[in-house]
Amino acid sequence: MDFFPLREPVEASEDGGTSFHILMSSPAKVASEFVLSPSAAKLRLLKKLRCTLRYEKNAWASGAVMVAGVDEVGRGSLFGPVVAAAVILERGYRVRGLRDSKLLLPERRELLAPRIREHAVAWAVAAVDAARIDQINIYQASRLAMRDAVMRLAPAADHLLVDAVCLDCELPQRAIIHGDALSASIAAASILAKVERDRMMCEWDAVFPEYGLASHKGYSTPQHLAALEKYGPTPLHRQSFAPVWSSPVEQVVFEFD
Repeated sequence: MDFFPLREPVEASEDGGTSFHILMSSPAKVASEFVLSPSAAKLRLLKKLRCTLRYEKNAWASGAVMVAGVDEVGRGSLFGPVVAAAVILERGYRVRGLRDSKLLLPERRELLAPRIREHAVAWAVAAVDAARIDQINIYQASRLAMRDAVMRLAPAADHLLVDAVCLDCELPQRAIIHGDALSASIAAASILAKVERDRMMCEWDAVFPEYGLASHKGYSTPQHLAALEKYGPTPLHRQSFAPVWSSPVEQVVFEFD
């Protein structure tokens, strides 16, 4: 078995330098120290993908005119609604910088969102709240939100490009794995949905300041989990999600005069 030398700092020398011991480590040990988490591995993959109009051009070539990209955000959040958007991009205008909203800084999303709305032939946003999510599960709620967004488009779409799933509607559609990183229309929908949901979370942060919703947007961060353990869930937490229903504190109850 081959071994790789690793330097381990021991102490600072009098001239400000650092002395090192030379250690030997096997390839397996080195590799184990750099194993990516599933989420980090996915982000690395998404960064390698190119967001283009390839799928839109294929749909146009087949005779479609109003090609809508559809996506949702908030599926893994513990709090609040899942939000979806549908966007029909203007065929002759290219919004530069479109890519999966997860790969964009908030400032960049806020810059792109009004450009998308201004130059889209049509766009729409829809949401399904936490109570409905608990009733029908998050997968079905995500599909429902996306379908509702599509139904709100005016003019209506005649072909759908959907991120990863198929929707319950009669329109021709194509489900594209990693669609928000590959299709410009789906990326545009992803950005609009993300900006809208982030806005909602900031508004709810003023109502439930103990939970830090403005910073983590309802996702399962250490800060959020600690708040759930200390204060219990609010009525807008998703009671069917394990970190919420397993909270040791009873749900917050509103009292009205």
